[in-house]
Amino acid sequence: MKFLRLFLLFSISVFNYSVSQNQERIFTAADLPIVDGKVYHLSLSADQLAPNIIIVGDPGRVPLLANHCLKKENRIHVFHRGLRTITGKTKNGIPVSIITSGMGTPSTEIVINEIIALNEIDLHTRKKRETPLHKNLNIIRLGTSGGLQEDRVLGSFIITKYAIGLDNSGLFYESKHTDERIIELEQITKQKLDEATDKESRFYGTIRPYAAAASSEVVQALYEASIEQNAPVIKGITISNSGFFANQGRDISRVALTIPNIDKVCSEIAIDDVQVENMEMEASFLCHFVGGLGYQVGAICLTVAHRTLNTFFSGDCEQKIIDMLDIVIRAFEKLQ
Repeated sequence: MKFLRLFLLFSISVFNYSVSQNQERIFTAADLPIVDGKVYHLSLSADQLAPNIIIVGDPGRVPLLANHCLKKENRIHVFHRGLRTITGKTKNGIPVSIITSGMGTPSTEIVINEIIALNEIDLHTRKKRETPLHKNLNIIRLGTSGGLQEDRVLGSFIITKYAIGLDNSGLFYESKHTDERIIELEQITKQKLDEATDKESRFYGTIRPYAAAASSEVVQALYEASIEQNAPVIKGITISNSGFFANQGRDISRVALTIPNIDKVCSEIAIDDVQVENMEMEASFLCHFVGGLGYQVGAICLTVAHRTLNTFFSGDCEQKIIDMLDIVIRAFEKLQ
């Protein structure tokens, strides 16, 4: 018992020392560029960030959503380097930031890191805050995607339960996940991709998928909000690709594809009660990185392309986006 007590005291002292050292660390100008008290790419200061964040790929979509859900008074609007942010409050008083991620996980990696830096680092002292600006962050991607299952209807909403990254942005972060199905998904996906690749290909065996889970609370909140809105919704696995064309099985160039039928290969991946439902380009890193930090994260996407039937959504896409926005705002209310 005495040994255990000494061990615990030693562990606590080491932990406290580690925390203290981390808080004393000064983040250099090369590691964290700051211009006029604002992060470099988003050009935001800490007071311009809300704890509830909607991530969209298209900067033009930011004002569309803001005009629908945020009060006009006291809005903050920043547009820099193609990245647009509007922060304000909903009619129910919930603070929300709508932020452009750009296209793909490399751009998302930049944006999300700056969001986390605003919340956790004092930009004036360049040190870790003793406590984050916002104790809880709720970050939800609202986007479009391609549907992979033949019996799904275009215009349906897909809530990401798990995300599989076929990009490599997440591989540079040792994000820890306790869900054993994450490892299983990585193994299943790797095996299927290798089997679908010509063994004579110079890239045989080199695509290394990583997987992550969306926060269960976010998944549930989005699902309940969708049901309350009578919206067509499915919970599933999302594949995040590193590009739009060959990366998703679109063959329009004169350069051969490494995995010509990658969309069909991915459509056969399933685990427990969910299967791969859609392809897009951001959810994997978002879930991997934000989830690894302990914040609440998720994604909901409209299916605009049917990869199996080779069709594209011909309905009112803008109205569908607004319908999804209503679901996300209602989910934020549930997460407060």
